[in-house]
Amino acid sequence: MSIGGMINPALSQDRSEVREQNAPAESAAPPAADQQGLQEIIVTAQRKAENLQRAGIPVAVVTGEQLVSRGLTSSNELGNSVPSLAAQPQGGANTVFFLRGVGNFTVNGYSDPAVAFNYDGVYLGRATSTSGVFYDLERVEVLKGPQGTLYGRNATAGAINVLPTRPRLGENSGFITASYGNYGALNVQGAVNIAMGEHGAMRVAGNIVQREGYQTDGTSDEKTQALRVQFLSELTPDLTVRVGGDFSHSGGKGPGSTYAGRIAFNGTSNLFVPSGLSKDSGLFSPEAQAYRQTLFSGLAGRTLVPLDVQPYLDNDYYGANAEISLRTGAGTLTVIPAWRYSKLDNRFAVPAFYGNVAETDEQKSLEVRFSGDRVGIFDYMLGAYYFDESIAATYLFAQQALNAYQQFTSDTKSYAGFGRITTNFTDRLRLIGGLRYTKDDKDFNGRADVFLVRCTVVAQGRPSCPTAPLLPSTGRYQDLSAPFPTVPDNQARPIGTTGALLIHAVTPVNTTLSNDRFTYHLGAEFDVGPHSLLYANYETGYRSGGFALSAGYETFQPEFIDAYTIGMKNRFFDNRLQLNLEAFLWKYRNQQVNHTGIDRNGNQGQFTENVGKSTNKGIEVEAQFLATPNTLLSVNVQYLDAKYDNFVYREPIGATPPNTGCPYRPSATAGLYDIDCSGRSAYQSPKWTMNLGGQQTVPLGDYKVVLSADTQYRSSRVVGFEYMPNQLVGSTWVSNAQLAFAAADDRWSIAAFVRNIEDERYQASAQIYGAGSAALAVYSPPRTYGVRVSSKF
Repeated sequence: MSIGGMINPALSQDRSEVREQNAPAESAAPPAADQQGLQEIIVTAQRKAENLQRAGIPVAVVTGEQLVSRGLTSSNELGNSVPSLAAQPQGGANTVFFLRGVGNFTVNGYSDPAVAFNYDGVYLGRATSTSGVFYDLERVEVLKGPQGTLYGRNATAGAINVLPTRPRLGENSGFITASYGNYGALNVQGAVNIAMGEHGAMRVAGNIVQREGYQTDGTSDEKTQALRVQFLSELTPDLTVRVGGDFSHSGGKGPGSTYAGRIAFNGTSNLFVPSGLSKDSGLFSPEAQAYRQTLFSGLAGRTLVPLDVQPYLDNDYYGANAEISLRTGAGTLTVIPAWRYSKLDNRFAVPAFYGNVAETDEQKSLEVRFSGDRVGIFDYMLGAYYFDESIAATYLFAQQALNAYQQFTSDTKSYAGFGRITTNFTDRLRLIGGLRYTKDDKDFNGRADVFLVRCTVVAQGRPSCPTAPLLPSTGRYQDLSAPFPTVPDNQARPIGTTGALLIHAVTPVNTTLSNDRFTYHLGAEFDVGPHSLLYANYETGYRSGGFALSAGYETFQPEFIDAYTIGMKNRFFDNRLQLNLEAFLWKYRNQQVNHTGIDRNGNQGQFTENVGKSTNKGIEVEAQFLATPNTLLSVNVQYLDAKYDNFVYREPIGATPPNTGCPYRPSATAGLYDIDCSGRSAYQSPKWTMNLGGQQTVPLGDYKVVLSADTQYRSSRVVGFEYMPNQLVGSTWVSNAQLAFAAADDRWSIAAFVRNIEDERYQASAQIYGAGSAALAVYSPPRTYGVRVSSKF
């Protein structure tokens, strides 16, 4: 199924014969040679291989060929292909996903994402670990809604499954694809498949991505190297083993941002004042550094100074996994052991202050599934899952007037048992039931040392300490030297005669959490016709609680969801027209929201809290039409109504009102505001999203010309936590086009492409931070263009 965008060749063979459910999960039956029409895609979203059009769940697929033609090199760009998905770069190695308005701003090692990211069947616990995997892929599956029975952990909003191409038995083959474009963009990927006897194969794949920054200071660049090696062996007719290992490195400067403006208090309310800087003016550009020096820090009683240290990424990722499949007389046993390790060293300035991250993440997991052969009218699957993650990290968030030094270790162990049974009442009617029990045990031991330079002198109605020193952008708090005094824990001392105090606030967190939950799935499928499937599902989901190094927010509780879906998948006119429809209703409670805010000690921090309930509902329509044997058209439209039914949080009362566009009032708890965002639209939830695509193939004997184009429309949406006016993005159109000349058998091709024809740079995220009340924007990529050559052998 094509999701708008650059589309696969219009003519493709129909894989009408799908491999049996109990065969190894990711392989697929060869296409039937005598059938033509729209492409059929085999997915494993339900832990079994099945035709996408026969899978009674909401799932979108982007094939490996589409990923190459769209130049997708990271998860940040995946939302351009899937209307229901939005991705936000958050600084350093962090990428945040929102699916149909549900996600969270996960930017540290002690909160879990709402959208589960799975690589080669293995759940990745950290949002920082999604780099360096987008090459030589079979496909990417985006599952919409909670995955309450079949998937590992915390998939309350959905799951992204990235599936690499497997080794192919008995085949010596390979490919190489290279592209070059503006901004010095070089992308080279390739793979070699080597037959190792009749029953074995090895596949080696690699990728190099290098691009200059989209911002004038060189940020928003990309520099990645990756390698993957896999071995596949049929040890016996019934025993298949696949073993893989991968490595990737991310370098360069990393994501960048721009000063959109500042939040100014006019005596009665907070107003957004635009900066006047261009969208490509990075924080380290001369004009941005000059603007920074006009930002007044009410905490320190003086203006800020320029950023003085360049950002960088130096992150390494390692992984090893296996898939062991044993066919028995009763069914097939699948065992998936995995290990992953990340070593992060990066400095980012996306929030207009420095974040220094030194972190190691290690996870081990084991999944065991048994898919039973048909017993009467029943198909069944039983499984167990174990996940063990350890994190050790040291962070510095350096805001000049406030520095937060954090050090922590975190250990998570998750255990689950699950089962699913399908009752085949007739050849056309099936009822499905699934149940999963999950237990999460977490242990956290950390400490936050927050240092504040606070002005005590008031002149002309505002703090005034123009000679107060500002805190350093690097190093440890133990290294603070003159003019800073030594300050014991939770005490304050004057900084010379500047009129400012140096305050040292300590937040220790040494605690455990244990959460458990039964989640379940109820579904029905009915074959209306030979090529029409009607389905309905009810699914529950759960995301465990966690921690934060912020006073008053040290822990938060689990999040829950009930999701209802009804849909229909159809093929008409001899496999030339595909029409899929889906309606959904999601009900969240105890919803987790991660954000920057003021903690109970009056210090700025990043923490998660449970804010209430939300309702997300909508309709999605997807269609493809093979108008002629060489003309393919596609459309995908989503209507989304996502609102917070009950969204109330608190902040300490300060000298100026809180930075929020929501109503607020003094709380019943003294010294706090109640901020009420109930009734507001959820983040990253445009009411309308539409992808349109078309492809025309012109045969020229032994050659062909392929012209393809696509566009995506998104209506207005909110992209920041505070609901300030600058965080509302208007409607956007982004279009792409490609002209390719290729051999008729696709053995080679050369293509010219242009992406974002309109040069539309919209805010992908918008953040507000207390240091000078700076309002930051991370913008989408500008217009890019280039050429790409490919060869298969």
